[in-house]
Amino acid sequence: MQRKDLLQILDSLLKPHLVRDFCPNGLQIEGKNEIKKIVTGVTASQALIDAAIAANADAIIVHHGYFWKNEAYPIVGMKKRRIAALLAHDINLFAYHLPLDVHPELGNNAQLAKLLDLEFEQGLEPGSAPSVAVRGRLRTPMLGQDFADKISTALNRPVLSNLVRQTPIETIAWCTGGGQGYIDLAAEQEVDAYLTGEASEQTIHSSQEQNIDFFAAGHHATERYGIKALGEYLAENHLFDVEFIDIDNPV
Repeated sequence: MQRKDLLQILDSLLKPHLVRDFCPNGLQIEGKNEIKKIVTGVTASQALIDAAIAANADAIIVHHGYFWKNEAYPIVGMKKRRIAALLAHDINLFAYHLPLDVHPELGNNAQLAKLLDLEFEQGLEPGSAPSVAVRGRLRTPMLGQDFADKISTALNRPVLSNLVRQTPIETIAWCTGGGQGYIDLAAEQEVDAYLTGEASEQTIHSSQEQNIDFFAAGHHATERYGIKALGEYLAENHLFDVEFIDIDNPV
């Protein structure tokens, strides 16, 4: 398939024009025109690029790409080495950040909900369409420690939790990645628990003082599933040879 056709498929599916983001979504680095082999991964790190080169990939599709808002402009050091490797091997780099978070089927929030058996109800942000953070229910209510154990088992990693309630969790809000700031909005809407990837120092105080159970399951760990699902969609519906490569990150 031609590069422009893959870009059209991705843009039509993920609709980046509907989301205000912190980086450009779509084709970030241009490579060869004909694309057969695709590698997907969470972040366009040097390790993922090297793995894609070894896999003879024509394109890499990631959640975390390059050229972030407030990022330094000069292409030097680490940034130069990454981009140089992509150009030297004529590999296309596609990146979709918030559009991949919010997609109702393939998105990070949707895929995490599927993994943890959460039922989506609505966006958490009033008047925001689509909302980056969402809310819903546990299909099987359970105590906070039991839910922490379930997350840890499903994501295969320890979970940071702050458990303040003595009754089973029924309602929950969540946002994959670095969404800890939404805990206050979740507390305002009186949900029982909030789940995200990361925690800040003030997050625990918000949990403690607003009586909302809190879970931080890792930025990388909570965002593995959207990009993996996107690759599976491309393989099933457009017959690409797609390989998901997980470069582990404890954060």
